[in-house]
Amino acid sequence: MNTGKVDVLLGLQWGDEGKGKVVDVLTPHYDVVARFQGGPNAGHTLEFQGHKYVLRSIPSGIFQGGKTNSIGNGVVLAPDLFMEEAKELEKSGHDLKSILHISKKAHLIMPTHRILDRAYEAAKGKDKVGTTGKGIGPTYTDKVSRNGLRVGDITNGFSDKYAAHKARHMQMLKALGWSDFEGFEEVEQKWMQGVEYLRQFQLVDSEHELNNLLRSGKSILCEGAQGTMLDVDFGSYPFVTSSNTICAGACTGLGVGPNKIGNVFGIMKAYCTRVGAGPFPTELFDETGAAIRNIGHEYGAVTGRERRCGWIDLVQLRYSIMIDGVTKLIMMKSDVLDSFETIKACVAYKLKDGSLTTELPYEIDDVEPVYKEFPGWKTDMTKFTHQEQFPEAFNNYVKFLEDYLETPICIISIGPDREQTIVIK
Repeated sequence: MNTGKVDVLLGLQWGDEGKGKVVDVLTPHYDVVARFQGGPNAGHTLEFQGHKYVLRSIPSGIFQGGKTNSIGNGVVLAPDLFMEEAKELEKSGHDLKSILHISKKAHLIMPTHRILDRAYEAAKGKDKVGTTGKGIGPTYTDKVSRNGLRVGDITNGFSDKYAAHKARHMQMLKALGWSDFEGFEEVEQKWMQGVEYLRQFQLVDSEHELNNLLRSGKSILCEGAQGTMLDVDFGSYPFVTSSNTICAGACTGLGVGPNKIGNVFGIMKAYCTRVGAGPFPTELFDETGAAIRNIGHEYGAVTGRERRCGWIDLVQLRYSIMIDGVTKLIMMKSDVLDSFETIKACVAYKLKDGSLTTELPYEIDDVEPVYKEFPGWKTDMTKFTHQEQFPEAFNNYVKFLEDYLETPICIISIGPDREQTIVIK
């Protein structure tokens, strides 16, 4: 690992690639784990020692005793949801207040942001994006329109600032003709309790803190949320999230220079999934798609929503690897395909005019995937402990992926537990 460098870990598909587990596997090699974007709409699931944890805003490094964990300025934070998550972890014996630092520049998701989220989605009708309704989009909108409320504001004239922001949001909701405020007072009360709880944490200028740690030779692992194809600039717009989920987002979301980036770990599933609306070229609507969903337990960690499933898309992955500057690949959920006779991988798109491309086009709504087929390995790999046990058919598939994507696969996951992780020599 690069001492005094920043390594970045991010999803290369549409999110849900299994980042939480990998962060937990990699964190022993780092001094600091930092979240750089996103909010409580994304859940990172970790399973070990018979327990299952879902982290929404808190970095996945908190399970490695004594590591510094940082919530960066690029994250949007909901105090009430953060309090719920943190108290649950404290109950299970994790002393968060001593190891978790929160950037004063992180923006706060207000209760009215959630109502705005619902109102905007309702106004879009059939064109809705399929947001989680957690208020992420409206919070980032306020941030870029210079109307945001930040973590640092809770220490200085907070009541007046909150009231002004709330009044502005209420005007916007009135203009949208929105009238459903059921349960709002209760939510707001809990939100205010969350703000009080937040005051007990170390609120820091994280850009100074992280750069000082780097200068002293410490190593940092940056943890992204969602996936590259949900990036607001490079994803399948407008069906994207509201932040930069790509590697460059680690620089803007933490305040570290691009020359500090070392390894970029790109996480992919052995197949593809997507939640919510938007294009998905390799989506399967048949029993194969249903089988992948059921075997892979493809339901949202936070929302419980059914995920759309399809074969791996190598055109899309090559694009993500290019945008992110990926140096090492990590393949998750390989075991989900253990029982299939045939495995398919999309190697090109057929466009409307009949031509083929291996470059991701501006619009991917109408492309037709061109597949290469591989014989399945028909082997239960979940109990394997080293790569020598992999069947030949699986090794051939992995070799093809590495050659096509021009990037080495360094870790292969064969189950949800921390132990079911094979580091490739």
